[in-house]
Amino acid sequence: MPPALTAAAAGFGTGLSLIVAIGAQNAFVLRQGVRRAAVLPVVAICALSDAVLIALGVGGVGVLVVAWPGVLTAVGWIGGAFLLGYGALAARRVVRPQGALVADGDTTGSVRRAVLTCLALTWLNPHVYLDTVFLLGSIAADRGSLRWTFGLGAVLASVCWFAALGFGARLLGRFLTRPAAWRVLDGFVAVTMIVLGVTLIVGS
Repeated sequence: MPPALTAAAAGFGTGLSLIVAIGAQNAFVLRQGVRRAAVLPVVAICALSDAVLIALGVGGVGVLVVAWPGVLTAVGWIGGAFLLGYGALAARRVVRPQGALVADGDTTGSVRRAVLTCLALTWLNPHVYLDTVFLLGSIAADRGSLRWTFGLGAVLASVCWFAALGFGARLLGRFLTRPAAWRVLDGFVAVTMIVLGVTLIVGS
């Protein structure tokens, strides 16, 4: 196998192993996918954000950020507070369900809200920086001249994952047409967000 292809495959596998984990961002993309609400912009934001962060990591920006550890601490507190707030809203929907899942119920306001929420979940999460900028960046550095090929593979993994999660979630629509099933999903989102929020604040 050509070295470039090997590096790209390694980047794809490494990137996939880091993002295919239950987290705030994935939980949000799943929820939007099930609702069929603002799926394309949400998937695009997640994939493009990962591409930018991976590029920064491969380019060595992670070394500069390490020089100011206070930045990650501040982001941890802000991101943790945001996740707790979002988790509380999801928990409220469990207690006071809004009804059955409504497909294609998107509006301009909901798109704007989804975009802003997605941006916050992505850029206010220190784990995103640790995974993409620091970890992937350090692994890519070992590839030498093929580090950008490795990074390209990681970017491709991100695109494939978020597209599958967002658009593939529609297949779950038939199982989530009842309020009870929707409450289970919101309960999952609430627990995920609150646990991650507490973890970020405690670890900051």
